[in-house]
Amino acid sequence: MQYRTLGHTGVQVSSLALGAMNFGAIGRTTQDEATAIVDAALEAGINLIDTADMYSGGESEEMVGKAIAGRRDDIVLATKAGMPMGDERNHRGGSRRWLVTELDNSLRRLGVDHVDLYQIHRWDPSTSDEETLSALTDLRRAGKIRYFGSSTFPAYRVVQAQWTARERHLSRYVTEQPSYSILQRGIEAHVLPVTEQYGLGVLVWSPLASGWLSGAIRAGRDITISRSAFMPERFDLTIPANRARLDAVERLAEVADEAGLTMIQLALGFVTAHPAVTSALIGPRTLDHLHSQLAAADTVLSADVLDAIDAIVAPGTDLAAHEKHDTPPALLDPSLRRR
Repeated sequence: MQYRTLGHTGVQVSSLALGAMNFGAIGRTTQDEATAIVDAALEAGINLIDTADMYSGGESEEMVGKAIAGRRDDIVLATKAGMPMGDERNHRGGSRRWLVTELDNSLRRLGVDHVDLYQIHRWDPSTSDEETLSALTDLRRAGKIRYFGSSTFPAYRVVQAQWTARERHLSRYVTEQPSYSILQRGIEAHVLPVTEQYGLGVLVWSPLASGWLSGAIRAGRDITISRSAFMPERFDLTIPANRARLDAVERLAEVADEAGLTMIQLALGFVTAHPAVTSALIGPRTLDHLHSQLAAADTVLSADVLDAIDAIVAPGTDLAAHEKHDTPPALLDPSLRRR
């Protein structure tokens, strides 16, 4: 396992991190299975575990808490808040009112007295940066969090938050958690240059592109991965973007074969090769999934392989731009583009 410094914090984290989104109802993972996955991940050298309050309605945090009991001090523990937690209109977002309340809920579910990294799950356009950053600064001073970060923020919002922190003399985000894979490279054009400029740690999610890069999806085969059941539009080959992804996967499989790598090793080796990336979040649903991903822990891609990937999916390109999570609201809501 490789280790890197998380931004400018001085904290050393593994280049592969364990994402716990599949713990609980989302991945149909039991507590025993989750504990076994955590055990195997820690044994392999992973020291960063990432979850969120909204994963299976808090069940993921509860499972992580039970799985790490008695060894919390050896783990860099990260969670997130901001996505809706129920129908109540104020049980979401980046307000002080909600973050103070929900952090206590997360600490209770995790069974700990602090988290190492507390992340705002999505930018909240209804809340000012000053409101959110002042609440997070106070929570850090109270010892309930060690650091805080953003997740899936557009590049201009990362910059704005850094400016607000400086101008208002508040603590700043020290990490960003964007989506990044060979098939979704858009952050190379905007987000990653900004994170490098400000010295942020970067924890990338979906490095296997929702299973497209797992090796299980190939031309002529039925698509049977679990996500295809509840996200069918992402795998419908009548959609041009999905056909483009399949074409790219077939060409990438040839690159992997020639390099003696699995598709998973190619995919994870690609994202961890970028100098702005600290860790890639893997989200195994089973022990077999975990072991296949751990095989990429020490994968280092040659310049020839990286060049071949660039020739298939150009740098800064998203093959499924409509699936981006950091699109400015005005591009999605026509009323915001009209007086």
